Amino acid sequence: MIIRAFRKAIAVANAQSPYDRIHLKIFYPADNSQTENPFSNTPATKDLAPFPVVIFFNGFNCSLSMYQWLAIELAKGGLVVILYDWLVETNKNVSLTPGVDLTAFSEENYGNVPSSLALPILLKELDNLQENGVLAGLLDLQTIILGGHSAGGRLALENAEPKFSNRLKGVFSYGAHSAAPLPLNKEPGTILSLPDSLPMLLIGGTEDGVIANNGKIYGLEQWSTAATPIVRTFKEAINSERGDSYLVIVEGANHFTIADSVDPTLRVAENDFAATRSDTEARSLIASMIGLFIDTFIRQRSPRSKFEELLQTYNHMISLSERK
Repeated sequence: MIIRAFRKAIAVANAQSPYDRIHLKIFYPADNSQTENPFSNTPATKDLAPFPVVIFFNGFNCSLSMYQWLAIELAKGGLVVILYDWLVETNKNVSLTPGVDLTAFSEENYGNVPSSLALPILLKELDNLQENGVLAGLLDLQTIILGGHSAGGRLALENAEPKFSNRLKGVFSYGAHSAAPLPLNKEPGTILSLPDSLPMLLIGGTEDGVIANNGKIYGLEQWSTAATPIVRTFKEAINSERGDSYLVIVEGANHFTIADSVDPTLRVAENDFAATRSDTEARSLIASMIGLFIDTFIRQRSPRSKFEELLQTYNHMISLSERK
């Protein structure tokens, strides 16, 4: 199987130019029997259609190119994966954003309105993709999975709520948690509730220096361990006991293990700890877990025993795993 991608720019209503465009890169399984023209999009294979869709939210100042390796791996499993770059200006600082709606972080709004500005725009764009281009008629728009890293992972978790869209069927995150930021005026270290009606996979690393060093955002000097808020999010933020929600902490992985080619000039990783496990080894596990999680609990193409077997096979790389 070959994986191809194409780019699109979509408008953001009410945003001021030049920050009124989201730039997408859309990955899909291609038909390798077709003669390729380098100046046109390769047709998608119809054998695996209709394709469920993964929308992936990037971390702050993290380019979509950092997650391309994961998009390719997931597309190999018969998924369409959407990555995006959105450049915004906030307080005279220009940065890439996953699209956080800060107005959602208030007592009256949190959990009741989407915290993602990008999600409604991307869902609308999926309708356009279903009507036009190489993916026309090939998308399963009733099976949309949210995923994300860091702040983008938090957005994925917070917005995996069927009342926001009944097309959403599951969620995964890496290096993300639901601790209450200071503007919500909660007790320091409070973990906020998350939607829990959909299958959920929370992944973190034991060497996540970004989380460990950012306790002050949540009213603490420091978290007790790098994985503490992720573990507490799994234990405290969700109440479901359906058996389709998992927590996995990867031994030796840091905050940016999931991100390829981190840009040192933007200082996004300067507070991270050094990983003690190779990126290649950790990413293989991360991609396998996400892909099999989707196949098992969202697409129902694989028995749960196979996912449990994967965790057992890689037990030497896993510091902690739990299921609800």
